[in-house]
Amino acid sequence: MKVVAINGSPRKKGNTYHLLTKVCEVLGKEGIDTEIVQLGGKNVRGCIACYKCVDEKDGKCHGPKDDMHEIIAKIVEADGVLIGSPVYFGSVSTEVKALIDRAGLVGKANDHLYKRKVGAAVVAVRRQGAVSTFNQINQFFLINMMVVPGSSYWNLGIGREPGAVLEDAEGLETMKNLGDNMAWLINKINN
Repeated sequence: MKVVAINGSPRKKGNTYHLLTKVCEVLGKEGIDTEIVQLGGKNVRGCIACYKCVDEKDGKCHGPKDDMHEIIAKIVEADGVLIGSPVYFGSVSTEVKALIDRAGLVGKANDHLYKRKVGAAVVAVRRQGAVSTFNQINQFFLINMMVVPGSSYWNLGIGREPGAVLEDAEGLETMKNLGDNMAWLINKINN
């Protein structure tokens, strides 16, 4: 079993990365392979509504020729998906928005390609906007018929400078609990 953790922050080792790493550590202890994939800062564009994914029905995006194709392929192959984003003006990063739009359409166009995969949002925030960002990512999971595990709080960590979330004890406990619940759920679904 495998979880792909998508880092939607352009800061490769920023707070979003640190939160995803904490969840992945717990998943690894439960025997689930994890891979953190860097999306933030990559060459990705939004959906151009070409609807070729609807016509082809091959589980792929046929839109812009960029780095999004490899990310979608990793989602298709995984049993679980973590999507992490920093909060940018009360919303997900540009790259995460492109992922939601493009991967979302590919999933729906291919008979709910991600159906019953486990998905969880992870959000790094300085002050405000975490819950709306969390909700945006969860809407991607829910509309794609994925299963979303809960935790002891919304899956967010507070901090501004890279690494500051590692001082947020409640945020780290939330990531641990998320990892435990995600591992339990993936094991239940796949066994």
